[in-house]
Amino acid sequence: MKKRKFGLVLSSVLAASAILGACGSKDEDKPAKENETSGESNKEEAFSVAMVTDVGGVDDKSFNQSAWEGVQDYGKEHNLKKGDGGFDYLQSKSDADYDSNLNALLRRDFNLIYGIGFMMEDSMTAIAEENPDNKFAIIDAEVKADNVVSVLFKEQEGAFLAGVAAAKMSKSGKVGFVGGVDIPVINRFEAGFVEGAKAVNPDIEIKSKYTGAFDKADLGKVTANSMYSSGVDVIFHAAGATGNGVFSEAKERKKKDPNANIWVIGVDADQYEEGKVDDKTNVTLTSMLKGVNTAVVDISNKAKNGEFPGGKTLTYGLAEDGVKLADSRGAIPEDVQKVIDEYKEKIAKGEIKVPEKVKK
Repeated sequence: MKKRKFGLVLSSVLAASAILGACGSKDEDKPAKENETSGESNKEEAFSVAMVTDVGGVDDKSFNQSAWEGVQDYGKEHNLKKGDGGFDYLQSKSDADYDSNLNALLRRDFNLIYGIGFMMEDSMTAIAEENPDNKFAIIDAEVKADNVVSVLFKEQEGAFLAGVAAAKMSKSGKVGFVGGVDIPVINRFEAGFVEGAKAVNPDIEIKSKYTGAFDKADLGKVTANSMYSSGVDVIFHAAGATGNGVFSEAKERKKKDPNANIWVIGVDADQYEEGKVDDKTNVTLTSMLKGVNTAVVDISNKAKNGEFPGGKTLTYGLAEDGVKLADSRGAIPEDVQKVIDEYKEKIAKGEIKVPEKVKK
């Protein structure tokens, strides 16, 4: 009996110790759980953004690079780091990479995913439909879906000003346009350029050539060589990384003949550095800026704040400061700049409607 009573007492003590130990564990776990909850809260507050480039590459000194700068600016604004949970990009070497890149970013749980360029329209349409709970944005194309915001620019308006500058600065009366792929967005660049040049010189001779690529600098160089050799002295390119070849050809000619009237008008971003021949010489007349970076930051912040404009098409023109010419650093004289500014004001006010296609 004594042994049995002692066993019962010991069992009761052990049971009580176990209960107290369990209670102590729960109390000790509380701070860890609170920290864990806090961590989850911070993670929820971070709104991550990523983009897929088209074939021009993220360092094309043009369209893709401008978009990537916008993504980076958004990341810096919100103290995000490059990588999962922050901001990032995937580069497409060919159009076959679009689907896989978009899906890769989806698997990495980015809150907003950008497709950069008209050529991604089909991939974005299909993937947005398959993932209705995810947010997407596409630049230079329209996708009709509630979870996609489409961003377009009135390239023809900015290109009109480039045409005015080219025609006014040409000494030969011959200017050129080098396009990438023959698609609507590049057609708008050409149409505006042609209209602007003819507005100030109805007799101007305009040579246009589409290279069929946005990532072939060698094609840009060959095309520019042909144009400059025919007497063209100002070339406006809208060809992404292919346009880098236009700059190469212009710089080579300027080195051989420092007195030659050789100019390039850049596109999308300020391409002044691309035209640098030496410390005193630069062949970049100006650049037609396209506010892709500004649009990316604007839309990313809207989405973060719960104001994602899904299902809408946002269009940026001269009136919205979505397109404009870059500072010429003195290459364009004041009298020519005055003419450019006059046309800019008329277009912004709607007094001049710039066509989206070249008039035949």
